[in-house]
Amino acid sequence: MVIRRKPLSPEQHQALHEGLVIPAHPLALDVHRRLSIAHQRALTRYYMAAGAGGIAVGVHSTQFEIRDPKYGLYEQVLQLASEEVERARLTRPFIRIAGLCGEAEQAVREAETAVQLGYDAGLLSMGGLQHLSESDILKRTERVAEIMPVVGFYLQPSVGGKVFSYAFWREFADIPGIVAIKLAPFNRYQTLDVVRAVCSSDRRDDIALYTGNDDNIINDLLTVYRFNVNGRPVEKRIAGGLLGHWAVWTKRAVELLEEIKKARSLTEGIAPEWLTRSVEVTDANAAFFDPAHGFAGCIPGIHEVLRRQGLLQGTWCLNPRETLSDGQSEEIDRIYRDYPHLHDDDFVERHLMQWLA
Repeated sequence: MVIRRKPLSPEQHQALHEGLVIPAHPLALDVHRRLSIAHQRALTRYYMAAGAGGIAVGVHSTQFEIRDPKYGLYEQVLQLASEEVERARLTRPFIRIAGLCGEAEQAVREAETAVQLGYDAGLLSMGGLQHLSESDILKRTERVAEIMPVVGFYLQPSVGGKVFSYAFWREFADIPGIVAIKLAPFNRYQTLDVVRAVCSSDRRDDIALYTGNDDNIINDLLTVYRFNVNGRPVEKRIAGGLLGHWAVWTKRAVELLEEIKKARSLTEGIAPEWLTRSVEVTDANAAFFDPAHGFAGCIPGIHEVLRRQGLLQGTWCLNPRETLSDGQSEEIDRIYRDYPHLHDDDFVERHLMQWLA
């Protein structure tokens, strides 16, 4: 069966450009490291109830090992999330994003699977492709974009990403079917390369920018990027976030983004207090993502917060070597103590039994 790209609906396109909270969906395991279907469904229900505008499934936070034939969980995990979205019958636009990995043939197969399961777009990982040239990666992107709308992904090199040139992103932006780019190099210079490249493209108004810079979330969302393109100024904002950080305390993330949208509309400028709030969120992210140990505990850190709320049974990963780092639990204790306004424990407690039913 030949699958051709189905575009986002006008409502989804508008919502994507206005800005959405899109959590990177974790994987729920039991003590035997087997999929806990009840908790996997509960997570999806939580994100929808919290007001998220989409979910990204099969991405880093969902653990790349789900593709290993030993587990064979990729299709099942995508299907569970898609079923919950269908059952919810949401009245607002909601975007299902599937993580797509590997070289061209694998990425194409995963895109075909995602389309068949009802996904609206694919987050195309650039991880593990250091042996491919920029030209090869552009050709891979074009093939996937023929099947489904693509969200590009600038992944930080410290977790398997590759540094790309400005010229790469300039060509990338011109590919039909690119609907968004997730900026996650954790690097301001590389972030600027992507934004400038998109601003220089005739497709600039077709591409939404999303922060994946978990270390700089609020600043990314508040900034107006302005460049001179062919003698005239072109401005672009990062509309929303597609974040592992927003897989936890999602209700507060939704409220935060709505506050930011209001702040962006004010003519008198951004209040200085936003700089302090930015530091608070970055401090929390440091506890969750574990940069102190090279991000070794980033997935268990997300799990630990969800475990404390009852949304997960434990912090287990498919890879038994992925565990909380020394002192990481204590750092999460500190974040809870210092920034109680950032968590949504009360919201989760009120609805948890309903989501687990």
